[in-house]
Amino acid sequence: MFKNYLIVFLVSMLPLIELRGAIPIAESMSLNIFVYYIVAIIGNMLPVPFIYLFARKLLEWGKDKKVIGKFFTFCLEKGQKGGEKLKESAGNKGIFWALMIFVGIPIPGTGAWTGTLAASILDIDFKTSILAVSLGVILAGIIMSVGSKVVSHFGWAGVFIIVLIIAIIVCLYYLIKKLHNNKTINKK
Repeated sequence: MFKNYLIVFLVSMLPLIELRGAIPIAESMSLNIFVYYIVAIIGNMLPVPFIYLFARKLLEWGKDKKVIGKFFTFCLEKGQKGGEKLKESAGNKGIFWALMIFVGIPIPGTGAWTGTLAASILDIDFKTSILAVSLGVILAGIIMSVGSKVVSHFGWAGVFIIVLIIAIIVCLYYLIKKLHNNKTINKK
């Protein structure tokens, strides 16, 4: 049993996969949700301080190197552009919530690794970054745990339910955004 929890812990530490992959694996092994949830969160958060403190420095160091320079430069530019866009849309006061939601919504390209790197590139202070990323990881863990439980109980019908819920949320988002834009236009 310890081996299975160790697998969950290690998988949750991997970039791109993180707890978004670890939690479904834990659910497929029929592990206790309360234990695997905590194990996955700890595993996902363990690299965060190191990413914040060292990843940007490593990318800056490697951007001039022959073999890795283009990729490292791409990562820095992508992080800078994405971070500035996030900051522009959220504002300085909303950056905490934007970072938390960015990390917490379990879609490809988001997560603790990417969010922490973006926070580092944006020079968001350490404490704010760690708190926002931590809350985002907790949110992602809840979403993935509930989703994994629904799929494990209902099978393909559970997948359909989740896809339907996501489609409704996306439609509501765009509807609210459109209504908000119309109000802004009408006020001018």
